[in-house]
Amino acid sequence: MRFERVLCVVVVAGLAGGCTSSPDSEPVIQDPPPSVAASAPAWTEPSAYSFVLTRGCDAAAPLGRYQATVSGGKVTGSQRVGASAAAPTASAAVDLGPATGQEGEEIEVPTLGELVTMAETAEEDGAEVATEFDLTDGHPAKVTINVTDTAAGAECWIVSDYRKG
Repeated sequence: MRFERVLCVVVVAGLAGGCTSSPDSEPVIQDPPPSVAASAPAWTEPSAYSFVLTRGCDAAAPLGRYQATVSGGKVTGSQRVGASAAAPTASAAVDLGPATGQEGEEIEVPTLGELVTMAETAEEDGAEVATEFDLTDGHPAKVTINVTDTAAGAECWIVSDYRKG
């Protein structure tokens, strides 16, 4: 009985699981609770990659989708996919930043590093920010920034088709 208790303590300490024992049974190791989420590995922006950036929080009706190519830390090419280019509105003369703009307007596609920096800056300025990272290689997969008090005021950028090189 004493050996089973020692074994149970060792298993609990080593695996952060739980043990049960009785004189007639073996220790039972339990899996960690489902609330323990896997974390993404650290990501370092490669010198060359491509991705698709979808702007808009409603996946069924995005405000725009852009295929981008990055080389040397700069976007070297981007084009809107899935729709024709939108004509700028009268407000287009106002500098709205690299990844914003009025509904339907073209945007200047940021690198993924710039997207992460934009999220960090917005959070430092008091915005509600959520950044999700790919669990396989750590690249940013989704950024949501809300500078308003309502959910409808959120801006979302979703990254897909990410490829190094």
